[in-house]
Amino acid sequence: MHKPISITAIASISPLGKSLDEAWKSYQNKQHGITEKAFQNTTALVAQIPLEAKQDIETLRHSDSKYKSLDDTVLYAMYASRNAIKHAGWTGSDNFGINIGSSRGATQLFETYHEDFLKNNKAQTLSSPTTTLGNISSWVAHDLQTQGPEISHSITCSTALHAMLNGIAWINAGMCNKFLVGGSEAPLTSFTIAQMRALKVYAKVKLEDGCHTERSRSATTYPCRALDLDKKQNTMVLGEGASMACLEVGETKNALALIKGFGYATEILEHNISISADAKCFQKSMQMALGNTNPDDVDAVVMHAPGTIKGDMSEFNAIKKIFFNKIPALTTNKWKVGHSFGASGMLSIEMAILMLQQQEFISVPFLENKNIPEKIKTIMVNAVGFGGNAVSILLSK
Repeated sequence: MHKPISITAIASISPLGKSLDEAWKSYQNKQHGITEKAFQNTTALVAQIPLEAKQDIETLRHSDSKYKSLDDTVLYAMYASRNAIKHAGWTGSDNFGINIGSSRGATQLFETYHEDFLKNNKAQTLSSPTTTLGNISSWVAHDLQTQGPEISHSITCSTALHAMLNGIAWINAGMCNKFLVGGSEAPLTSFTIAQMRALKVYAKVKLEDGCHTERSRSATTYPCRALDLDKKQNTMVLGEGASMACLEVGETKNALALIKGFGYATEILEHNISISADAKCFQKSMQMALGNTNPDDVDAVVMHAPGTIKGDMSEFNAIKKIFFNKIPALTTNKWKVGHSFGASGMLSIEMAILMLQQQEFISVPFLENKNIPEKIKTIMVNAVGFGGNAVSILLSK
């Protein structure tokens, strides 16, 4: 880190709700937001944004004739971005940078347009401009009336934290003083569910009894067993949502948290998921993020933990390698909100900021932590995507 960077606002729309207050209230209980949803030819467990939030998105969709043709991925990003810059006190005239990513982009809209093409052998007029991945940041820039740089990208499930890396880089380079960064995802479609099931990582609608140890709660209580290190089957569940953070140069008076360090690494592709048993990519990214920080000073780690056997365990093994003297308190939010692909990393940042602000550790109901901190000063946040693209962000109060 060459320059101190403050996170001056963060906003989201997710199964937790549509504000920081709603998110914190949701974190105070042990309930999850996972429900069974019917698709065209199947049913699946998913985590959806609440009904009131959906109504707000529909209001946004019909607020401008140009917005009616946009995918939920873009609308979620616009909604969260509006709230983020409002809390930060930014205006469009600030010409801040924008970097918003998505693993899959306009998922539902693309599938709808493609289905129509197969039937009619003709593409609709807006099928290309409304489904290209680059339209997320472009539409947000239009909506916020800013003229700064705008970047959209996909680095699968570490997309949002890579957006944060880009914002940090631009600010450190002196090319921008402010950057809006985050991720947005609306992946709850039958084809996306089918793809995850084909990988054999998705949670079953009705989990088999007796697939966990006696000390774990029943399988039906928590369909996604993210960070249940004793699970015998994969339990990933897809979620939807968006989360945006406002980055500013320096240690500002209104900072919610300071970015103390950052790290990144990529593993050599050896198989479809490409993450080693001890997640060497995470070992490198966490070590880089720590820099000169003593690992013993890290109070908690918000893990990527997708709810798969290998994914959860490999990250845990990497943490044991880096924090060999004292394992920090470990947590994740995917058992509650599902895995929102490109948006998931920023939702984890939001979780970390809430813990720093409220000075309360948010636990996983089926994981025992021995080192829950009385005071929370420093938190590591992890994300990784297909191809072993790992990012670690170190936050301090």
